[in-house]
Amino acid sequence: MDVNKAFEINKDTWNKRVAIHAASNFYNLEKFKKGVTSLHSYELEALGAITGKSVLHLQCHFGQDTLSLSRMGAKCTGVDISEVAISLAGKLNTELHLDARFVCCNVLDTSLYIEETFDIVITSYGTIGWLPDLKPWAQMISERLKPGGMFYIVEFHPIAWMFDYTVSPPQLKYGYQQKDAIYEEYEGSYADKNAKITSKEYGWNHGLGEIITSLSDAGLQIDFLQEHDASPYNIFPGLEENPNGLFELPFKQYPLIFEIKAVKPLQ
Repeated sequence: MDVNKAFEINKDTWNKRVAIHAASNFYNLEKFKKGVTSLHSYELEALGAITGKSVLHLQCHFGQDTLSLSRMGAKCTGVDISEVAISLAGKLNTELHLDARFVCCNVLDTSLYIEETFDIVITSYGTIGWLPDLKPWAQMISERLKPGGMFYIVEFHPIAWMFDYTVSPPQLKYGYQQKDAIYEEYEGSYADKNAKITSKEYGWNHGLGEIITSLSDAGLQIDFLQEHDASPYNIFPGLEENPNGLFELPFKQYPLIFEIKAVKPLQ
């Protein structure tokens, strides 16, 4: 298939989503503006104290997580393919008197737009499924990390993406390591299912083995891989809220979230 065409279709969908997402309860922009962080327990625990550190946030949407990291004292740069999202991120940065920087580009092209290296590169929740091949992604991450720098990803588990959620009940339809693109077209968005938008998406499934190997082949050392039953987002059908405010399958049949922390060795 024409990957560049798929990227353009995805970009168009994300551009159309920005205003819808910014107005949604899902992103709760007004609370965010008042100081509520958009970050969750997984990433907060994994990152620890980041005051004074430089952070590159990949596929940042309209910047809430990037700006939350900035509020924690980091020097942040956010990257996203959607110029509409990056425009809003810049406006929020100015409104909140923060010092983050935002760059509009395909995440795979990040090294063409950004030359400096960072203490931390991070990506989170619903990002790598938009990429057909993780090898150039992992290589870019290695290029943008300082020696001794940390890469961190927290993401929805690949098992969760084996289901077709456009039908009810969801059907097990896609391969865990499926190489072919998955195309879906549906009304609404995950942040507002009643939104007047037709979402058109090309995505790709990536198993944990592929993710780990891509990072390792790019020269990163894996510190940990953790899998979790509970998601901070109630985006899959049939989830139940647990006492910690996270969402789980009733019988915890498979994990919903994974985390990977990796380090670029010192030269």
